[in-house]
Amino acid sequence: MIHTKTGSSRRILTFPAVQPCKSISITTLLDSLIQLAGDILTFKQKHFSTNKRSFQNTIRQIRNLVIVLEEIRIRAGPPRRFFPAVSSLSEIHVILQKLKFLLEDCTRDGARLCMLMSSDQVSDHLRALTLSISTSLSTFPVSSFDLPSEVNEVICLVVQQARKYVVRPDSDDKNVIAYVNGVFTLFENRVTPDPDEVNRILDHVGIRTWGDCVKEINFLGEEIEAERLEKISNSRVELLSSLIGFICYSRCVILPQNERNTHHHREDHVHEDLIRGLKVEDLLCPISLEIMTDPVVIETGHTYDRSSITKWFGSGNITCPKTGKILTSTELVDNVSLSHVIQKHCRANGVVLAINGRKRKSHGDVVPDSLAAKGAGRLIARFLTSELTNGDEEMVYRALREIRVLTKTGSFNRSCLVEAGCVSPLIKLLTSEDSRIQESAMAGLLNLSKHVAGKANIAGEGLGIIVKILNEGAKTETRLYAASSLFYLSSVEDYSLLIGENADAIPGLMRIVKGEEYGDSAKRNALLAVMGLLMQSENHWRVLAAGAVPALLDLLRDEETGGELTADCLATLAKLAEYPDGTIGVIRRGGLKLAVKILSSSGVSQAVKQHCVALVLNLCLNAGNDVVGVLVKNSVVMRSLYTVISNGEYGGSKKASALIRMIHEYQERKTGSVESSLQRGRFIHAW
Repeated sequence: MIHTKTGSSRRILTFPAVQPCKSISITTLLDSLIQLAGDILTFKQKHFSTNKRSFQNTIRQIRNLVIVLEEIRIRAGPPRRFFPAVSSLSEIHVILQKLKFLLEDCTRDGARLCMLMSSDQVSDHLRALTLSISTSLSTFPVSSFDLPSEVNEVICLVVQQARKYVVRPDSDDKNVIAYVNGVFTLFENRVTPDPDEVNRILDHVGIRTWGDCVKEINFLGEEIEAERLEKISNSRVELLSSLIGFICYSRCVILPQNERNTHHHREDHVHEDLIRGLKVEDLLCPISLEIMTDPVVIETGHTYDRSSITKWFGSGNITCPKTGKILTSTELVDNVSLSHVIQKHCRANGVVLAINGRKRKSHGDVVPDSLAAKGAGRLIARFLTSELTNGDEEMVYRALREIRVLTKTGSFNRSCLVEAGCVSPLIKLLTSEDSRIQESAMAGLLNLSKHVAGKANIAGEGLGIIVKILNEGAKTETRLYAASSLFYLSSVEDYSLLIGENADAIPGLMRIVKGEEYGDSAKRNALLAVMGLLMQSENHWRVLAAGAVPALLDLLRDEETGGELTADCLATLAKLAEYPDGTIGVIRRGGLKLAVKILSSSGVSQAVKQHCVALVLNLCLNAGNDVVGVLVKNSVVMRSLYTVISNGEYGGSKKASALIRMIHEYQERKTGSVESSLQRGRFIHAW
């Protein structure tokens, strides 16, 4: 997919040329033609991934054509109508537009390998365009302009060259394509290809750096998505998938060997110096908790990812998600400086972001569409696991960087790495004194903890060391990765119990929740892990013993706490209040009064109100009339409950309805007309 300056997109080898207006003056048309031809000449110095000789010959023809067009522009004189000439020149204008599109495709960074494999198709298009130029020039009314004889000779030369030169794929292209297909066959049989042969392919198309590979993979992924949407050719999808496998293999296995002790290696350390002291959580969107691809600032001065805050506003919210403040304007301002910092961080740490801020599905989320891609994935996993075990410090770090990327981008990659035995060496690397290695190893384990077999291996071998990293990790980010890993592990009942039984696990998570050095996104990640552990009733008292209730209430009282974190705090308190001891802890520390205040507030999100309703309901169910009596005294509560019913999700509406019934029963009971259901059903659990 080609993204133009106007923001539109077109598929490669499609040429949406625009026909000049019939009423256009010849001088305007000639000016546009000369400009267009000049744009084409700028491609002379660019790298062509296919048909290089043919394109260079065509550019020479365009250089001669410019001489003709400039002479005609001089001879056109005052504005007059040259109907036959305008018709011929309009045809040439359309042809040059298409030629420019073709040149863009064949020199585009990211599309190099794909265009090489389309060599025959490129030749066909180029042949048709050059012949069209010849035909249009041969019908041009030369006599209308009184051109010098040498210009007429140039016109004849261009026509003859276009007709005489036969555009065909370069022999070098054919040889390299054969090499690519040979590598595909080796991948299918899980045989390691000759590095020299792979390098020959990479040199031919001009792929030399890690960044080049990332561009190629992103482009090929977009092409696969477009092919699937159009449902035209499964064979095309298989080819594109195989190309992704080839590029991934080159990036992980071949290029690291080429880049050792080179400029690219030194460049990585320059980037590290530029972002030293940076906290990754500062780069996360407070809404999506992902690294921002297009950071923008809103009226309150807080930064969000454009897509996330746009969805927030599109859902009818007119508040700042972080502060809850009502906004007078929803204008978004680009945070250019933060965007540059994010780009440097991603280059230094091997993080791949979505292109142009658009959220797209990762092409690794499904099993690859070709045997070659599957084979490449398994060879890569085997190689990286070997590097972790046998490589020197720099080789280990490079392998960890690749594992972070691969495990982030798909379940198939995680499966391959788990099968290759990657978990054990990653766990061992958590004890490294190098903070970079420790952080990257923990990030890889975090992603592998999303895989079923990965969970089993991690819980069996590394649960203790992960809890230790949670409490003693060298970097803040490393500790946060450990917390997130515990969240994924806690989704399995047995592992959740094992985590709870570790005396340092829940206190370590609560230390993040309480810590002033951690931001909202970090605290939310820790709370998610706590919520996961609370799914097992055996962990309930452990969370209470770790001081969860006072810590969460303190966060709710803090005006700096953002809306999303507020919702998570209330959700956790609601879960704790399902049991009598949790209810007692919340009420004794002023939690009921605070919950009523939040519920009565007009400046909070619906998510906050729904979780607040769940908390208050559990307090009512476990503490009875005393709690309901407090609600009755606040007239705003009923209005808020009806708002939740009208705007909330089904679960929130159901809980709000239950609270309204309790309040009505309480009021009616005061008149002696209704027996209290609360007195009959004291200390019951909320649904």
